[in-house]
This record gives sequence, structure tokens and C-alpha cells, in this order.
Amino acid sequence: MADIVLISDPRVTSIPVDDIGEPLVDLRGRFAVDTRLADEAGAYAHLREGLATRLEEAQRLLPAGYRLLIVEGYRPPALQRRYFEEYKEELRTTYPDMTPDELHVAASRYVSPIEVAPHTAGAAVDLTLCTEDGVEVDMGTPVNATPEQSNGACYTDAPGISAEARRNREILATALRAAGLINYPTEWWHWSYGDRYWAMSTGTPAALYGPAEF
Repeated sequence: MADIVLISDPRVTSIPVDDIGEPLVDLRGRFAVDTRLADEAGAYAHLREGLATRLEEAQRLLPAGYRLLIVEGYRPPALQRRYFEEYKEELRTTYPDMTPDELHVAASRYVSPIEVAPHTAGAAVDLTLCTEDGVEVDMGTPVNATPEQSNGACYTDAPGISAEARRNREILATALRAAGLINYPTEWWHWSYGDRYWAMSTGTPAALYGPAEF
């Protein structure tokens, strides 16, 4: 696998934000939306309008028989912070010799630090593919499998996954990239548009979306 720039890297965190003020919009009724991470307020089913529009374009580009299945979009800051700290604590228990700085970087493989998190901007979506009947296809790991749980198979270009899973990842990636989205390479399911990672990856001088209020 190629060298991966993590979201905690200064090349990402140093990028400024020039928020264009787009609203968060509800994805329910526009896409198949899974409820495994649903919150009472429905925040999980919202994204910035520009990203939602690009997801519609990606869905039109999928081969017949496939649909996008949205798992999580917008994430409130308190929840993002909790996810990061909980995963960092798991790593601290597993790797007690890691320094605080090393733990911070290692945790960012799987959960973004709050100060740069694209989910809290409504600029990132966790998603997978399903059939027209709503059955999830084989992607090699479940959505949100950690590097430890999956032995690294959660990385988008991980070797060792089945030919079917590789083909399904390529189908998803081809449609999303054509619509202008960027993948976070440690998580095959995580795609974004308009956030700092997208800006770094595309050479855009500023992110389009910063932290959003739901």
C-alpha cells in the first residue's frame, strides 16, 4: 500500500476553513439509510447539501443492481470526541508503551481528532453498497471495523481480501471518485467532500466546510 497521510498530519490540520455556509440536509428519502447508528434527533442522516448532491451523482453512476447505503453522516462534536477518546483508550491498553503523541496519531487512523473531524462539519459520510433489495454486499470487513479487529483489512487497498470484496470496493470507489469525493485510505467506507482532508488531497487552498450546528 502507498504511504498514507493521516488526518492528524500537519499537512491536513494546517489547512484553513472558508465555510461556504451550505445547510445540512436530510438524506432520508433520497438514499437508502441504515439505522444502526441512528440517534433520536436524526443527526446521523444529515450532510451538507453539496455532498448530498454528489452522492446522488455517484448513485447514478453505479452499475445496475447496486445502491449506496448510508450508515452515518453528521456527527455531533461531543460524540466525535467520545469516539476518539474511547478508541485512544483501547490503544493505550493494548500498547502501553506508546507515548501520548503516538497514541494520538495511531487513534487518528480510525477516528478523527475533534479539531479536524469532517463528520462534525457534515462533510464526511460512512457508507457501503447494497442490492436493490437492501442486502449489503461483501466489502471484506464490516463498516467501522478497526485496524485491530480486521487485521488491517479495513484499509481501502488492503491485500488479502476476497476477489468479490475487491471488486465491490472498486465499484464503490469508482462512482464516488467520479462524483468528486475523497476516500480516507484507512477506512474503505469513509468518503468526504469539502473538508480539510479533501482540500489536502485535491490541492484546494481552503476547506469548504467547518464545524456545523445541527
